[in-house]
Amino acid sequence: PFTKVMLKGKTIGALTNIDGAFEIKNVHPGEYTIEVQTFEFETYQKELIVKANLATKIRVQLVLKKLYVEEIVVSGTLRETSRTQSPVNVEVYNPQFFKKNPTPNIFESLQNVNGVRPQVNCNICSTGDIHINGLEGPYTMILIDGMPIVSGLSTVYGLSGIPNSLIERVEIVKGPASTLYGSEAIGGLLNIITKKPQNAPILSADVFSTSWGEINADLGLKFHAGKKASVLTGINYFNYLQRIDNNRDNFTDIPLQHRISIFQKWNFDRKENRVFSLAARYLNEERWGGEMQWNKSFRGGDSIYGESIYTQRWELLGNYQLPIEEKIMFSLSANNHQQDSRYGTTSYIAQQTIGFSQLTWDKKLGKNNLTAGLALRYTFYDDNTPATSDSLGIDNKASSTFLPGIFVQDEIQFNNKHLLLLGIRYDYHQIHSNIFTPRIAYKWSVGENSTLRLNTGTGFRVVNLFTEDHAALTGARVVDIKTNLNPESSYNVNLNYLKQIYFKKAGYLALDASLFYTYFTNRIVADYETDPNKIIYDNLSGFAENRGLSLNLDLVLNMGLSIKAGATLMENIISENGQHLQQLLTERFTGVWGATYTLKKLKLAIDYTGNVYSPMRLPTLGELDPRQKESPWWSVQNIQLTFKGIKKFEIYGGVKNLLNWTPNQGNPFLIARSHDPFDKEVQFDANGNVLQTAENPYALTFDPTYVYGPNQGIRGFLGIRYVMK
Repeated sequence: PFTKVMLKGKTIGALTNIDGAFEIKNVHPGEYTIEVQTFEFETYQKELIVKANLATKIRVQLVLKKLYVEEIVVSGTLRETSRTQSPVNVEVYNPQFFKKNPTPNIFESLQNVNGVRPQVNCNICSTGDIHINGLEGPYTMILIDGMPIVSGLSTVYGLSGIPNSLIERVEIVKGPASTLYGSEAIGGLLNIITKKPQNAPILSADVFSTSWGEINADLGLKFHAGKKASVLTGINYFNYLQRIDNNRDNFTDIPLQHRISIFQKWNFDRKENRVFSLAARYLNEERWGGEMQWNKSFRGGDSIYGESIYTQRWELLGNYQLPIEEKIMFSLSANNHQQDSRYGTTSYIAQQTIGFSQLTWDKKLGKNNLTAGLALRYTFYDDNTPATSDSLGIDNKASSTFLPGIFVQDEIQFNNKHLLLLGIRYDYHQIHSNIFTPRIAYKWSVGENSTLRLNTGTGFRVVNLFTEDHAALTGARVVDIKTNLNPESSYNVNLNYLKQIYFKKAGYLALDASLFYTYFTNRIVADYETDPNKIIYDNLSGFAENRGLSLNLDLVLNMGLSIKAGATLMENIISENGQHLQQLLTERFTGVWGATYTLKKLKLAIDYTGNVYSPMRLPTLGELDPRQKESPWWSVQNIQLTFKGIKKFEIYGGVKNLLNWTPNQGNPFLIARSHDPFDKEVQFDANGNVLQTAENPYALTFDPTYVYGPNQGIRGFLGIRYVMK
C-alpha cells in the first residue's frame, strides 16, 4: 500500500491503494518500463508494451531488500556508510520499531531495546537516565543528529519532549566512543537522527490517550521557504493531571506533568549537494509529585511534601559543508537549561549552558578513508548547592570550563573482506590536563552474509556530580565528597558477529551476538550503604569491571510475522578492599522482545512487546529496613492492535503492563516514612545516627530513592495517526 509506481523516464505514475492496487491512465501506445522504488524492497523493473485501446494488466511482486546491508549509519565513524561496511557495530532502530509500543517520549521508547534500560531514579518525580549494558546514565552520551545536545543536567530532564514523529532512526553504539565524541561517551552513545525535511511527509499527526488520563500529541509539518529551503516543524504536547495513589502511601504514583516542545529544522539546497542545515528546539515543562493534597501554595514549605520542577531549555544545532573542493564540515550545537526545583524544603536552582563546535575533514586516498577533526566544548554550570561554592560554603563559584580536542582516524580497506580502523584523540582539560583516547577496530567479512568485528579502545569522563545523580538533590540524604575527584578512564574490548540468512520466498533471519568487557580506573561510585543518611562520593581505590554477552535476533517472514528479540547476560563488578560486589541497581540478565503479526485481509496488525529483568541490589537504609534488599524477577508486557484500513489513517489501541507489575509488590512500602516526609518525629543520637523508637521501629528517615522500575500499573490506550505524503 501507498507505494509509488512510475513509468521509467516519464513523469507519470500512480500511488497504490490500501490493497496494493494501482492504475496509470492516459498512457500512449508504446514500450515502457515499470519501476517501483521503496525502502523495504528491492527496486522492481519490468518492460511492457501498451497497445492502443487495450488495458494492460501487470502484477508486481516485490522482494524484501537485504535491510541489514542497506541501512545507513553515521555514529560509528562520523561518515555515512552501510551498516555492514561499518567497522564499528551500530544498532539501528526505525520509527516502526517504536510504534509497536507507543510512548510519549524517547526515554520510555527505549524500554524494548536489548541492553538498554530506562532507569527511574525517583519514586516521586520519576526522573531517570539511560543505562547501556548496566552502566548508569552519565556514561551514556545522547546526541541529536550527531551533536551532543542532551548531557549533564539535561540527561535527567532533557530526554522528554523530543517529538517521536520527527525521528528517522535511532543509532546505538555500545562501548566507549570517546575517540570521536569525547567525554561522557565512556559506556556508549545514543544518536537520534531526525528526518530530513525533503524526505518527511507534508503533514503527520499522532495523538493518543491512556486510561490513566495521559494525553500525548505529536504534530509534524513540512513546507518550503522559497526555492532553496525546506522546513520541518514538530510539536510535542504532553499532559497528565490525574492524582493516582494505587499503592496507598498518600503519594502520587507518578508525577503530574504539563509539557510542550517545539522543534524546527531547515535544510538548504546548495550547489553540488553540499550540506547546510539548522535546527532548534524549545522545551517548557512543569512537573510535580508528592503528597496527594499538595498544591503550589506548599511549594518549598515543610507542611505538605512535594517535588516541584520547572524546566525551560533551548537547543540549537547546525551543519555546514564548506564551499571548497575538500570535504570539510563545520558542526555546532548549543543548549541552555534553566531549572527551578523544590524537593520538599530543599531548593535546587540551576543553569547549564553547553556550546560545542567541530570541524571535520574527510578524504579518501587509495585504500585509506581519512577523518580528522578539531573540537571545542564549553560548559557553564551554576546552582545554589555546595557544588558551586567555595571551600567555606560562602561565596558562589560557577563552573566554567573549556575542553578542546583533536582527533584523527584512518579506515584502511585492504580488500573486500578486511577493513581496519585506527583512531586517536587528544583533549586538554584545564583541571585534568592531557587526556588521550586511542581505539582500533577490525572488520572481517567472513562470507557474503557474515561479518566479524573486533573493537578495542579507551574512554574518559569528566565528572560533575550534581548534574547527574538526582538522589543527591532530593534532600533526603547529605552529600559527602571525600576528595577532589579525578576523571574516570576505561579500557574496552568488544567482539561482534553478525549472521544474515535470506530465504528466497519466506523472508530473512539475522543473528547479532556480542561479547563485551570494560575495565574502569578512577571509577566514581555513589556509596549509599556506609551511612544510610549520606551519599558518599569518591574515586575507587580498586577497579570496576563491566562484562557480558548479548544476542539479538531479527526474523521477518513474508507470511506477515516478524520477531525482534534480544537478551543480555552481564556483570557489573566493583572491586575494592578485597571485596567484589555487583553494582547497585544493575541486573545480571535482561531480555526484550517484540512480535508483530499482520492480518492482511483485515488490514490489522497485532504487536506483542515486553521485557524481563533479573534481580538487582537495591539501596536500603540499613539492616532494619524491611524493604527487599534485592528486586524480584520482573517483566512489563504490552499488546497493541493497529488498524490500517482507512486511507492515510492508522487507529491503534491496546493494553500496557498486562501483568500489572509495580515495584511495590512484595514490599511493605516503597517510600520510607512517607507519613513523616520532613523527619519531624525522627530521633538522632549525638553522632547523627537514627535511633530506633516505638514510633520508628526500623530506624529510618524519609527516603524516596528506593526505586528500580516504573510505578505505573496496567492501563489501556487508544490513538490515531494521520499521514499526508
